[in-house]
Amino acid sequence: MNFQQKVLSLVKHIPKGKVTTYKEIGKAFHKRGQIYRAVGRALKENKLPIIIPCHRVVCSDGSIGGYSRGIKKKIALLKKEGIQIKNNKIIDFKKKLFKF
Repeated sequence: MNFQQKVLSLVKHIPKGKVTTYKEIGKAFHKRGQIYRAVGRALKENKLPIIIPCHRVVCSDGSIGGYSRGIKKKIALLKKEGIQIKNNKIIDFKKKLFKF
């Protein structure tokens, strides 16, 4: 299993109504430093963006971050799952954070 497959496999485990961060995914690999960039690249190449819910991966400060299908789509998907967002940041971020 290559790095991207491992990242996508982890993302499948993020429950509906929760989010995680690029950094938390990096921690799951026991890596430090700039791994969040590699995680972002792996998610960008996700061919099944709804089935593998990469929209549930956000920045460590609770801001939305990027999404291959656009920020508006990411926000709409998160709101549909009960995540409240204001000014492109998740409200009650720490309560919504999923850790591996």
